[in-house]
Amino acid sequence: MARRPGSPARTLTIFFISVAVLYGLVALGGSWKPALGLDLEGGTRIRLAATGNDVTAESLREAADIIDNRVNGSGVSEAEVTTEGNQYIVVEIPGQSRRDLVDTVKRQAQLRFRVVAMSGVGTAAPTADPSPSGSGTGSAEPTPSTSPGGGVLLPSDTAEPTATASPTKKATGKNRPPFLVADDSTSADPTGTATPSDTASPSDGPTDSPTASPTDGATDGTDAGTGGIDDPLTWMDAPDEKSVAAYNAYSCSTPVQAVGVNPRNGKTVPGDKADWPMVTCDDQGIKYLLSVAMVEGTDLDDASAGIPQNDVNWVVSLDFNGDGTDTFAEISRALYGTQKQFAIVLDGVVISAPTMDGIILNGQAQISGNFNQASAESLATSLRYGSLPISFEKDPTVETIGPSLAGDQLSAGIFAGLIGLLAVMLYCLLYYRGLGIVVIASLIVAAGITYGVVLLLGAAAGFTLTLPGIAGLIVAVGITADSFIVYFERIRDEMRDGKSMRVAVEAGWKRARNTCLAADAVSLLAAIVLYIFAAGVVRGFAFALGISTLIDLVVFFWFTHPMVSWLARFRFFNQGHKLSGLDAEALGIDRINLGTVAPAGQTVGGRA
Repeated sequence: MARRPGSPARTLTIFFISVAVLYGLVALGGSWKPALGLDLEGGTRIRLAATGNDVTAESLREAADIIDNRVNGSGVSEAEVTTEGNQYIVVEIPGQSRRDLVDTVKRQAQLRFRVVAMSGVGTAAPTADPSPSGSGTGSAEPTPSTSPGGGVLLPSDTAEPTATASPTKKATGKNRPPFLVADDSTSADPTGTATPSDTASPSDGPTDSPTASPTDGATDGTDAGTGGIDDPLTWMDAPDEKSVAAYNAYSCSTPVQAVGVNPRNGKTVPGDKADWPMVTCDDQGIKYLLSVAMVEGTDLDDASAGIPQNDVNWVVSLDFNGDGTDTFAEISRALYGTQKQFAIVLDGVVISAPTMDGIILNGQAQISGNFNQASAESLATSLRYGSLPISFEKDPTVETIGPSLAGDQLSAGIFAGLIGLLAVMLYCLLYYRGLGIVVIASLIVAAGITYGVVLLLGAAAGFTLTLPGIAGLIVAVGITADSFIVYFERIRDEMRDGKSMRVAVEAGWKRARNTCLAADAVSLLAAIVLYIFAAGVVRGFAFALGISTLIDLVVFFWFTHPMVSWLARFRFFNQGHKLSGLDAEALGIDRINLGTVAPAGQTVGGRA
């Protein structure tokens, strides 16, 4: 038994509810004007000047590619990233207020994970005499403070990750405690007060002196070489004397200036060197002596920003590859059950220094803290697309630029689109008469959905409308009109063969939908190929064309077809009124079939 078609009224009702939901989402976005591209509105230009002696044309191009991915990873915001000579990268971002992307653009995104040997107040310690009892631990007594950045590192599957650590109560999830939480056991300082003395001295506790004896921190036989830095989990309990001296002499500054400690001679060099111990600070003035890097940012498979279920705070989720996962498991096994800290260092600054409250075996964790949506997404984007191979001057040149096209270009593009739309409507109204109303209604609905989708994509994905994008939308008007023409001609053919309109509508639909699907599939394939292999404004054209083609299919299946099925119930159409476009004269037959049963041997309707 053949399946009966669904009710046209029900289909149309669901369709318009869906359109209402679309515009409800647009209303939540708060913008009723599409974001325009560089050519129509202008934007922000950021000029980065590379520093250092290792800058080459190749490294500059690599950095430009990474920056391009950061600001235009989806390919629809149409930001432009170019190089100038062998020193400069110029980034042009659509929008008059895109200075919020400056940090994302210039951030080097060098992410490293190190264990903490010492932490405390961020000023240089006065020199003290060696402890006469020999009980020095190689550590400075930390001062109670707030957590660095409020950060907490948690597994990504924790039911309720805690945004800040409580000084009196352990943070817990619904099913199990978080793997990594800030230390809160001894004071109001969530960064913890654990020092190398926890295991370094077999007999004595930490001394009262704010500094440590330069000889106390080294293990036997290590100060002649590199102080055992190649074994960070052992080194953190008894750091070498050169690193301790560098830590004691270091003072936090704004902005933070991290230094690496040369393990051979103890000299400090500005910067974050992976294979050297490091002295740096967080943004709240707490300084740290850190081991060599144990996990690199290059061990990240992915990073994303979001709000976990049952939480209200933004977090950055990390997913490590095999090597990173193995090292994470090793670190968590060593630190679990202790109050020893584990530092997350971004571009030489400690952004979080939690302790271990569990063992991470799956390589998935979350950084939570004082994030809002913009800062969390900026950090995740920088980490996801990798660190820059070169560094840039701290204060890039940022300026607002005007549109590259004159203001009347936008007006001319919109005017051309309206002329084309009106021409199609007028032709269909004259040729199809009453059925032309369906064409007009369908085009208006398609235009409304397209506008809503453009607004929604602008808010959600940073889509900007450029002149090539407008051209893609205009081209899609013809594609949409083709679908109507194919369908209407199939209906007319069926009626010429003697079928009533109500029967012809369904019979013609079965034949027309496959043709329209094939035609739209070709257009969609062309748009996908252009989007993948093209660049710049051509990708914007391809994206607009692809979106319009998909909207054509939606309107054709869930508006045009049920609308024609609904109109077929009215006598004006099914009895062939002269203005309906389905009268006998328009069809080229003697008379149309009104749906009555013909006597035996006779044919009702058909050609003359």
